[in-house]
Amino acid sequence: MTIPQSPAQSPDFAAFAQAVRGARTCRRFRESAAVSLAMLQALVDTARVCPSGANRQPLRYAACVDPVRNAAVFPHLRWAAYLKDWGGPLPGERPAAYIAVLCDKKGSPTPEIDLGIAAQTIQLGAHALGLGCCMIGAFDRDGVRAALGLDTPDFAELDLVLVLALGVPAETRVLDAVGDDGDIRYHRDADGAHHVPKRSLSSVLLLAHGGGDVLTE
Repeated sequence: MTIPQSPAQSPDFAAFAQAVRGARTCRRFRESAAVSLAMLQALVDTARVCPSGANRQPLRYAACVDPVRNAAVFPHLRWAAYLKDWGGPLPGERPAAYIAVLCDKKGSPTPEIDLGIAAQTIQLGAHALGLGCCMIGAFDRDGVRAALGLDTPDFAELDLVLVLALGVPAETRVLDAVGDDGDIRYHRDADGAHHVPKRSLSSVLLLAHGGGDVLTE
């Protein structure tokens, strides 16, 4: 295998970088566009082989594509804290599927790292399948557990830590540069496109030793 000397020489990296930029948080979906359970199972199957601290593999998953259960989950979710005048997706814009992520209480040295790796893997996988994904950490845990049937003794040793909302995207998402005012709050423009400010490479790459001056924005 030949290792490229620059990212420009690797089509695989270019495709990966494009996927990362395209897999933005999505909060409005085509609710009527069904998502198959097989797609969710494939996403979980990919996440389960990700790196895990001490290989403890503490994460468990509950998948749902059932419209009745989806409707029961939705009221317990909190959406877009920066959008003060928006109460969440309207009927017809709501997720067509959910993956709830749970963590075994018996412990792992780095459960939050495992969670981040798995969630990002699922989001990237969803993007590859033409789906949008929203990682939701603000929700009524008891309500979501009841809606998904996770409120029984069988699941008592599992903490519900994250809800992933999925569906066919129904909004445009745009990456912007953080302005001179340093404001990192996402917002929507007059056409409803969702804008997400991101810090520049030069502001986050603090040190780069050796190899010459290759920093580009």
